[in-house]
Amino acid sequence: MTLKELTAEIESGAIDTIVVAFTDMQGRLMGKRVHSEFFLEGEVAEHGVEGCNYLLALDMEMDPIPGYQIANWERGYGDFLLQPDLDTLRRIPWLEGTALVLCDVLWHDGTPVNPSPRQVLKRQVERAAELGYTPMFGSELEFYLLKETYAEAHEKRYEDLTPSVPYILDYHILATTYDEPFLRQIRNHMQAAEIPVESSKGEAWPGQQEVNFRYADALRMADNHTVYKNGAKEIAHLNGCSITFMAKPDHTWIGNSCHIHASLWRGEESAFAGESDVFKQFLAGQIACFRELALFLAPNVNSYKRYAAGSWAPTTLAWGHDNRTCGFRIVGHGNGLRAETRIPGGDVNPYLAFAAVLAAGLHGIENELELPPPLEGNAYESDAERFPHSLRDAIDALENGTMARAALGDDVVDHYLNYAHTEQRLFDQVVTGYERERLFERG
Repeated sequence: MTLKELTAEIESGAIDTIVVAFTDMQGRLMGKRVHSEFFLEGEVAEHGVEGCNYLLALDMEMDPIPGYQIANWERGYGDFLLQPDLDTLRRIPWLEGTALVLCDVLWHDGTPVNPSPRQVLKRQVERAAELGYTPMFGSELEFYLLKETYAEAHEKRYEDLTPSVPYILDYHILATTYDEPFLRQIRNHMQAAEIPVESSKGEAWPGQQEVNFRYADALRMADNHTVYKNGAKEIAHLNGCSITFMAKPDHTWIGNSCHIHASLWRGEESAFAGESDVFKQFLAGQIACFRELALFLAPNVNSYKRYAAGSWAPTTLAWGHDNRTCGFRIVGHGNGLRAETRIPGGDVNPYLAFAAVLAAGLHGIENELELPPPLEGNAYESDAERFPHSLRDAIDALENGTMARAALGDDVVDHYLNYAHTEQRLFDQVVTGYERERLFERG
């Protein structure tokens, strides 16, 4: 939707509310709902709106956390600017009279707030452009569809929830027919929101679903991913049910993945075609750097519960041709050749994950890294290098590395290390149901 088209819809009364938002560290949309007339007359479209800078210094509970340089009590928790990117303007068809625009986060002097997730990705896209490449990405995001509303799930403390279908529905047409009224809404609403839909399908556990979208340039794909993830939850709420993208909602369930397909293009041609040297170096960079960048690919304590042998989630940094046991699965041919990075989960922030894939791949190209041989057979039982299996291990890898600081910047790395240390500390302070069940009576 262009600004001219939005103006016409506002004048006709079709749109009265504009969501002006950006993505926080956790991948959530944060911002304001602006009345349509003020969006135009108040010059919000051109000059943006202000938001408290603590929004990039919060934990999941919205508590301000010490240790962040860009926002703290000592600096008074002032404002930063949310500058609309009008290329992201779109109607939100599942909400009456509503449009949405995504924003870049800037300081008042117009300089970017570097740790803002969208800015982290934009910096890596610019690096790729300097080398003559356009990064093209696609993300496949899985979720669980549950019969409880979000309020009911909260009342049950998110335990003993009811999947929409009580058996595995992977590729199952009859089973997915039961969920089709909801999935059809998601497909059609996203298509109307300018997020081109390819397909939906059942996944590898009861109630698990996947909706796939057309690939795009890296920034647009991350924007679409963010709008979809937020919108799918809103559509679930409007239908009296709930969905979760949590990496591992229950230890007896298969985890939710976010497979990332990535390639580099020069004009109308893929630089990966024919498994070129660029392809090999880009993939070698991911293999070499993903341990250090794990925090950007698996950002939560729960993320690492997903990595289990034989669970469809990878445990190694091996690569193979059409091999789903590997962390990197090579698929496609010709211009469609690409690496499917199977490591991230559904909880990932797409801007940060895409930035990590790009930073690692560009490191491989710039240093002409050599790609190890592909893995044949079962990667779960191989001696291939393992991806970190805990947030604590990911923190150590990032703290002891140098590649991430060179690629992302000290301010970005320090910001997200503070985030990770906070997540680990808060988890360590909690008494879990696992402990009570084992020790309350018998301990």
